[in-house]
Amino acid sequence: MRNQVQLIAYAERLGSDLSDTVRTVRTVFAGACGGVHLLPFFEPFDGADAGFDPIDHTRVDPRLGSWDDVRALASTHDVVADVIVNHVSKQSRQFRDFCEHGAGSDYADMFLTFDTVFPRGATARDLTAIYRPRPGLPFTTMRIGGESRLVWTTFTTDQVDIDVASEPGRLYLGQILDRLAASGVRLVRLDAVGYAIKKAGSSCFMEPETFDFIDEFAAEAHARGLEVLVEVHSYYRRQIEIAARVDWVYDFALPPLVLHALTTGDAEPLGRWLDARPANAITVLDTHDGIGVVDVGSSDAADGGPGLLTPSQIASLVEGIHARTGGQSRSATGSGSANVDIYQVNSTYYSALGCDDWAYLAARCLQFFLPGVPQVYYVGALAGTNDMELFARTGVGRDINRHHYTRDEIARRVEEPVVASLLALMRFRNEHPAFAGRAKIEHSPEHVAIDWWKADHWARMRLDTRARRVRLSWLTAHGDLVEVDDLLSLGATLQWDRVGGSAQRVDV
Repeated sequence: MRNQVQLIAYAERLGSDLSDTVRTVRTVFAGACGGVHLLPFFEPFDGADAGFDPIDHTRVDPRLGSWDDVRALASTHDVVADVIVNHVSKQSRQFRDFCEHGAGSDYADMFLTFDTVFPRGATARDLTAIYRPRPGLPFTTMRIGGESRLVWTTFTTDQVDIDVASEPGRLYLGQILDRLAASGVRLVRLDAVGYAIKKAGSSCFMEPETFDFIDEFAAEAHARGLEVLVEVHSYYRRQIEIAARVDWVYDFALPPLVLHALTTGDAEPLGRWLDARPANAITVLDTHDGIGVVDVGSSDAADGGPGLLTPSQIASLVEGIHARTGGQSRSATGSGSANVDIYQVNSTYYSALGCDDWAYLAARCLQFFLPGVPQVYYVGALAGTNDMELFARTGVGRDINRHHYTRDEIARRVEEPVVASLLALMRFRNEHPAFAGRAKIEHSPEHVAIDWWKADHWARMRLDTRARRVRLSWLTAHGDLVEVDDLLSLGATLQWDRVGGSAQRVDV
């Protein structure tokens, strides 16, 4: 997978379908992204959980296009696609067959029920030990083979959990990998893999057997030429452990730590993470989900390890987001909205920073200079604000950060200085040869300095969180020194000559 910025996008929210998305990537984002994480485009893309509840995981929703559209994008960009390993829609062919025939179904072993995990019943301690990202227990009463059964539903009542250790479960996941590999996908994202293994007497989250499953799944993916990205929100030391066993892991601690540093001036917690974070990270500030806080909090294990932020710092961080959004994030987070996540705040990252252009571009500079492969969510790429109208229509808190853009809206957004400058930064990150070399990171309680170099090429970033200053400096391919202090000037005063993959300074 190439070392360039990737765009995260829904197939129908940069226009109306996959062909619109491909066109936008190749025009508006030309040179700004070398890869695209296409959020679930399977049938249906607009189900109970915005595509994360597939009825048929091997079929492109025909309203969006076909596998030919995916292959077309893969011909010019690295394509990332989700493998939703934990669950499938209750409307899927396999689960409907299980409902009709019960134990006589060919898919009876594919689905988890209360009895599967607790054949001798469960105590209150067993049930309260189960970790779930929603309030309540992960069971839903359904009619299976003519009788009422408790089906395991970790996320919503429309998403039924798979027994990934079963033969039909393994076959199901293998067919998905076959389809994605044949369509040019380069990287698969294991969605909700932390919940995939359920075991009586445990939290049913990130158990030792979960790591075994990840190892087995990765081997199957590698055999098909696919790289693997593991998606887990958890205690930061657990992320480090996961990173040692997989191709890529998300740096989910980065978004809250950057928010804390830029809004308080205190870069000390961020600096501690920069010393510990794995290098094989996909760096993000925003995704289709909310802004996580569990990733910087204390451990929920018996040892109770401290977090990267203290409880009071986390409380201040969350309240600060609510204040800077004028209460919008508060209304879209927690029990006031559907799709409740107990560890996420729902807001766009731009809105979470109070639509502060300097802070937003400073955050992106830090993201792009850190080792790893950066991903930028499509709303973030256009410096989008909270979509309260969409949230009001759906009642789903995360929709505050899932705006549907028309072509006209996109054209207007790219004229904004903050967006033009961000796109310039993305192209710079993709094209400057220093980022193919080595990095050195230094930090203090109010400074972060990152240097990249390869042979005679170098690029530097200096961030002062107290004084609110960022300086970028680099050498062009012709040996000219460029220094930029005003990040908002990037889009207006710099263009990037992509001939030969070199970054050139051009006054316009």
